Amino acid sequence: MDKFSFLNAAHTAYFADLYDQYLQNPDSVEPSWRAFFQGYDFGSESYGLSGEIIEGVSTQIPEKIEKEFKVVKLIDGYRMRGHLFTKTNPVRERRSYEPSLAIENFGLSANDLDTTFNAGEILGIGTKTLRQIITHLERIYCSSIGIEYMYLRNPDVIKWWQDKLNLNDNQPNFSEEKKKYILSKLNQAVTFENFLQTKYVGQKRFSLEGGESLIPAISNTLFYAVEKYQVKECVLGMAHRGRLSTLINIFRKPAHELFSEFDGKDFEDENIDGDVKYHLGLTLEKTYQNGKKIRMNLVPNPSHLETVASVAEGITRAKIDSDYDGDNSKILPIIVHGDAAIAGQGIVYEVAQMSQLNGYKTGGTIHIVVNNQIGFTTNYLDARSSTYCTDIAKVTLSPVLHVNSDDAEAVVHAVELALDYRMRYKKDVYIDLLGYRKYGHNEGDEPRFTQPKLYKAIAKHPDPFTVYSSKLIAENTIDKAYAQAINEEFKNTLETEYTKAKELDASKVREFMQERWNGFTRSGLETMLEGEDTTYSLDKLKNIAKLVSTVPEGVKFVRKAERILEGRANMVFETDTLDWGMGETLAYGSLLEEGFNVRISGQDVERGTFSHRHAILRDEVSEERINLLNTNPQSKGKMDIFNSLLSEYAVLGFDYGYAMANPNTLTIWEAQFGDFSNGAQIIFDQYLSAAEDKWKAQNGIVVLLPHGYEGQGSEHSSARIERYLQLCANDNMFVADCTTPANIYHLLRRQMKRNYRKPLIVFTPKSLLRLPKAVSSISELANGRFQEIIDDVIEPKNVKKLVFCTGKFYYDLEAQREKLERDDVALVRIEQLFPLHLEKIQNVINKYPHVEKYIWAQEEPRNMGAWSYMAERMTLVKLEVLARPYSSVPAPGSSTRDKRRQQTVINAVFDIV
Repeated sequence: MDKFSFLNAAHTAYFADLYDQYLQNPDSVEPSWRAFFQGYDFGSESYGLSGEIIEGVSTQIPEKIEKEFKVVKLIDGYRMRGHLFTKTNPVRERRSYEPSLAIENFGLSANDLDTTFNAGEILGIGTKTLRQIITHLERIYCSSIGIEYMYLRNPDVIKWWQDKLNLNDNQPNFSEEKKKYILSKLNQAVTFENFLQTKYVGQKRFSLEGGESLIPAISNTLFYAVEKYQVKECVLGMAHRGRLSTLINIFRKPAHELFSEFDGKDFEDENIDGDVKYHLGLTLEKTYQNGKKIRMNLVPNPSHLETVASVAEGITRAKIDSDYDGDNSKILPIIVHGDAAIAGQGIVYEVAQMSQLNGYKTGGTIHIVVNNQIGFTTNYLDARSSTYCTDIAKVTLSPVLHVNSDDAEAVVHAVELALDYRMRYKKDVYIDLLGYRKYGHNEGDEPRFTQPKLYKAIAKHPDPFTVYSSKLIAENTIDKAYAQAINEEFKNTLETEYTKAKELDASKVREFMQERWNGFTRSGLETMLEGEDTTYSLDKLKNIAKLVSTVPEGVKFVRKAERILEGRANMVFETDTLDWGMGETLAYGSLLEEGFNVRISGQDVERGTFSHRHAILRDEVSEERINLLNTNPQSKGKMDIFNSLLSEYAVLGFDYGYAMANPNTLTIWEAQFGDFSNGAQIIFDQYLSAAEDKWKAQNGIVVLLPHGYEGQGSEHSSARIERYLQLCANDNMFVADCTTPANIYHLLRRQMKRNYRKPLIVFTPKSLLRLPKAVSSISELANGRFQEIIDDVIEPKNVKKLVFCTGKFYYDLEAQREKLERDDVALVRIEQLFPLHLEKIQNVINKYPHVEKYIWAQEEPRNMGAWSYMAERMTLVKLEVLARPYSSVPAPGSSTRDKRRQQTVINAVFDIV
């Protein structure tokens, strides 16, 4: 008897549904059925199902059941590969992929097309003919939207997508009113670009022509988010292409201001240099006709394309933490990418990997790729190895919707699907908006030089407004007069604004997120050199010290952690010699009591790279993370500290964005070693050092960069002090190299106590973290202040050589001086390198009347460190330098050679031959 004869008696829809579950997630079906399906797959793939005899037993499955299985496999094929066979490219023929979705590839034939199959019930359409099932699948998976989701692994998520896509065959079904709304936004996008092309011929604008459906996409996303999900705020990060259209047609920037910028007028504020028009940001509070509101933030960005993504995510997280009490459903991050950039820029991967991490997640981001199919002049075949530019999405198991940007309704339908997914699952989703670029990379380029065939096709291709208005006319939603009327109306509006622009004398830079900065002033050099009261009650500091040196009741720490706490108590209450870690901890604790928040992130920051911080301790039994500072009942603020992913670029960008949106949080990024900041140099160059001058954007981020020559080789010695000092201008940031716990304590407190914000770069120690001489008393913390210059304590009249230095090198020099018992060499520490407090330095110089030589001594090679900066900026005396020889590397790999070179400089300071 045929052992599969029982299948004839059952309803085949049941098998089809069960097999569909098996294909998606084998472990989800009952083991005996799983074994059966595995045997079926093995037989069909290895031997075919034609009734072969294996070990004398017939394996013939009833033909009807066999065909049902094949139809299920066909359905699964469309779900997995349908995106490869869509009509999503408006100007190019798609590449061909094998195997195709031809039914023959699934063991079916034309003879089966009119046979009914229960497998249609999987799609929610009931028992249908194979022809009807294929039509349904083609409409869902192979029309204007191709979707990738079958790799998401979670069966519930996959089913959610399938249920969504089965509705209306994944086809939009909009009202007449909504269609007219989409058309109006397309009209604005197309007309705006045409207007600029006519009025400002040849000027760079990085036009959106070919991708104008981005405007209805973003506009509808925001409205849909407010209307359906009560979203209160949006943070939008995007590079240049389409930015001007976004500013005008979504963020309602007055067009006459933009036209004034096109006219090249100077900025009205003499204290800023401003930026090119397609880099500027804007904040808008928008009220819809139904009375609902949304705050919209378009983040300013530099030319480094994807950099802004990390900043936008940081801004979003800051607002989630401070404004929405951790509720990420109230704010929506949207990142707009270019196709070449999302595939080619490394920060994209870093930002993707941050998306679900505790310290960085924002509840999911909608990524929209304006896919021009070209990068600058590079063909997409030369721009990536992956099939799609969006294949980065697979790293985080994020779904992707590939959409023909000429099909405006499909675009709007896709963004609504994307938002529904984001709001339900709080994860990233990608939209690949497949269009083209009408002109070259900028409007002065000739794209036919490198893409003659493509641009011949583009030249003949109608714009998206023409395409969509023709569709609406054909279906009698509008008539030709309606399309012409809205086009003329918007043209007239732009003409009025153009005329108004001629009356302006200057351009203006509007402040981004101005409401976050009420009460803060922009300050110049003179204010930066003023002192700040950073004192704090001695009793309160002792209470904080007691709290961070006591094991909470009911908690069991490992013995090593308990010894750390005992050491904290001893240094405060017994020896009164606080180390760096304790000075840092008390700075945070005092700020928390005063109502400031603290956020620290970076690699290994919880413990500290050099095991000095121990901000987070773990219960030995439960492994609960415990931050003792957050157990203080007197604190009005909260401290968050997160070990970051192994990234510098994106994490610093994120924390910069966090500080931009949250000026009352002490936001710190710490590099594991100072030179690791090299990987984030774009953030330093384009944001930290320049944002206030370009965009009026204040920022109080603190960057801690471990620095010091201790024989650890080239990459673990220098934080490249010279680079940061080169970035210093008139009043753009602070740069410090502290040598005492008291000074870092006051420096961190000063950062928050002022009514303005500047980035702060701190070169922090390694060996000094435990050097017995690098300590401070608790009264120096309670009653002191930050010392820009720390003078020597020797008798001034004996001094013949005045040596200026900074950082750890001071202690090396002091140790040698003690050894030699010299009193003719004074060692003066420059604790704040920028801005240099020349008045205080002059006072120190005046104190030593018999000096014959003024020296700048450093442990770095002569072409590195602070020497070039000091030679240029410290003009009070004739300064000579003692340093290691010029070198292409910061330090040698041999610790023996390193010590020898260090000693040579030290000997030169004391004239030892």
